[in-house]
Amino acid sequence: MSTLTRADLAEALNRKLGLSRSDSLNMVEAILRHMCEALSNGENVKISGFGTFLLRDKGERVGRNPKTGIEVPITPRRVMTFRASQMLKDRISKG
Repeated sequence: MSTLTRADLAEALNRKLGLSRSDSLNMVEAILRHMCEALSNGENVKISGFGTFLLRDKGERVGRNPKTGIEVPITPRRVMTFRASQMLKDRISKG
């Protein structure tokens, strides 16, 4: 199984749109930077036909060390999750 990278995305833009390699990479970087800024500002990011990056605040809770059984407090934090769109789920399930 391989991994899709920023360079792969830039290469696809280069091939499909005819942009220069540096312009393609700059576009990928700008999109990712914009998404990161939105998430860090507490906004969810929805890409139609792909999915939604959701932020959720988790409260303080008590956890347990599975090895020792000792209870430890887990501090409140913000987590990000991804929910795939139905279109993406359908494409993945078809293989």
